[in-house]
Amino acid sequence: MLIIVIVAESIGTIEFPIGPGTVVLLPLLFAVVIGIAISYSVLGTYIEPLRRVVSKDVSVLSSPLLVIALMPLGVKYGTQVGPSFERLIESGGAFVLQELGNLGTIFLALPLALFLGLKREAIGSAVSIAREPTLGVITDKYGIESPEGRGVLGTYLTGTVLGTIFFGLLGGFATATGLDPRALAMACGMGSASMMTACAASLSTAVESIPRDQILSFAATSNLLTGITGLYIVLFVGLPLINYLYRVLAPRIQGSGSEADLAEGGDE
Repeated sequence: MLIIVIVAESIGTIEFPIGPGTVVLLPLLFAVVIGIAISYSVLGTYIEPLRRVVSKDVSVLSSPLLVIALMPLGVKYGTQVGPSFERLIESGGAFVLQELGNLGTIFLALPLALFLGLKREAIGSAVSIAREPTLGVITDKYGIESPEGRGVLGTYLTGTVLGTIFFGLLGGFATATGLDPRALAMACGMGSASMMTACAASLSTAVESIPRDQILSFAATSNLLTGITGLYIVLFVGLPLINYLYRVLAPRIQGSGSEADLAEGGDE
């Protein structure tokens, strides 16, 4: 870990413009890429010298420890929320209403999943970006071995591997939208500490008009609220909505052959 940090920090922050936006590559992104390369070598191709340094057992054990490692980061962000409390209150219901924006995932991802040939796996994979609360809801409602369970687990694993990189790039390039940086900071809080950190860090680097601490405090507060309200949005709004849209769109996109699948899934 120390070697990865030294290498990533030695590379530093790289910025380059693309169109009206700026892509910001942070040391965190380089560390993630290096970590993925090592994990692939250990778990995939089993490069012998590397396996002696980082065994498969160590790699598997490290995954749940990530949550513990992120706790000090969460405490740090919590200390930044306090000084910005008045500005957060001024935002009013925006923090709560922005959670409804996560439903946009359904309208974008469900048709694409159906075009790719997914059946009821599309429900689990497209109902949200599938972090821990969503994984728990889908597992409890359908079971992890169900098509919906396989779908949510697939999105969860994809987000774990690629999410930090994706949101790190998106955070820097989002300034091209012309939206208020505080609104973009709220959007960084999607319920994942690592993704939120990458997004908010690159956004605060690309934005000079608003202090870095304010950007991070808005992102951290949004991330906390997403973790609290997101579960209920998925349970009471997202799942009924995506099941309804699935029944409407699946026969139209995949043809009459999906009727049996609809009947098997039932009216959830």
